Amino acid sequence: MKTKLLALAAALALTGCSGPGPDAPEKGLADPAKKDIAMRLVSSAENSTLDWKAQYGYIEDIGDGRGYTAGVIGFCSGTGDMLKVVERYTAARPGNALERFLPALRAVVGGDSHEGLGDAFTEAWARVADDTAFRRAQDAERDETYFDPAVARAEADGLSALGQFVYYDAFVMHGYADAKGTVGFRTIRAEAVEAADPPSRGGDEEAYLDAFLDARVRAIRQEPSHSDASRVETAQRVFVHEGRLQLETPLVWKVYGESFRIDGP
Repeated sequence: MKTKLLALAAALALTGCSGPGPDAPEKGLADPAKKDIAMRLVSSAENSTLDWKAQYGYIEDIGDGRGYTAGVIGFCSGTGDMLKVVERYTAARPGNALERFLPALRAVVGGDSHEGLGDAFTEAWARVADDTAFRRAQDAERDETYFDPAVARAEADGLSALGQFVYYDAFVMHGYADAKGTVGFRTIRAEAVEAADPPSRGGDEEAYLDAFLDARVRAIRQEPSHSDASRVETAQRVFVHEGRLQLETPLVWKVYGESFRIDGP
């Protein structure tokens, strides 16, 4: 009996609790570690830093015609997602320092005006940056409007973690639908599907992602406020050509002339 128990223990040691094997399922951006990598990649382009968690209080007008840009992914006063963040925050924390600016935020959607906002608003935004409710409001708006829809669409197209990130970054920069002077994710994807089949239709993922990035570069160059495509060409395109479909580290890239590296998992 003792011999049988020892043999069973040896078998268990070989087959279990020894880390993922070669047939372990691939992890998408729903995996917390992969999602954190995606957040750092976006932050390198949006804020020139990998420390995305330090960006909740960031706010400035970058001159792109969208008014103020702020927070962890660049919510804009002119596009309406900044308004949604403040509405979420106010629902969770009535009487907060940003609540009084809600009428002005509603009035400036669709343009670049600062009317009713100005220094008082930007100072209040920075002042509440450490409030957990404010951070949760930003996270919720990011996930519900950008991250979750992008990942869901990428999964439906059969894309890996890298493909999911490529979709997410396009959602962040371009939005889902076309707007005046901009080309949205929906059109970018439609052009990509015309050029190459996604994996869900039997296509090669790297070839499809190249087609998607080609369409995205065209979209970037059509926007008056965006002409530098390094966010694609010296970052995402590099990962595709290196075959890092699972966002395997180390990741080394450049964006807008700055170099970045992620070594961790």
